[in-house]
Amino acid sequence: MGFFDSEIVQQEAKQLFGDYQSLVQLGSEYGKFDREGKKLYIEQMEAVMERYRIFMKRFELSEDFTAKMTVEQLKTHLGQFGMTPDQMFSQMNVTLERMKSQIEP
Repeated sequence: MGFFDSEIVQQEAKQLFGDYQSLVQLGSEYGKFDREGKKLYIEQMEAVMERYRIFMKRFELSEDFTAKMTVEQLKTHLGQFGMTPDQMFSQMNVTLERMKSQIEP
């Protein structure tokens, strides 16, 4: 059975990407959030990014050809911006830390 043939993987991917898209859409209103709303948004984004990091690691560790191709496609896509997947996660972490520092008293 291939990596993407797993119902669990499909469900997890759908949930993860749905959660991420919802947060991105919600983030367009970030400036209107009160302090607690901003903290909650950052916490939820950190949780989604950690889930995404784990999901990507599973791709990397898989022997499945399709999973390996997905990792290579991501690397190619990010490479167009001069970035690796690790740098992407690191940059997102820096951004979230900056957001945290702006709301702390």
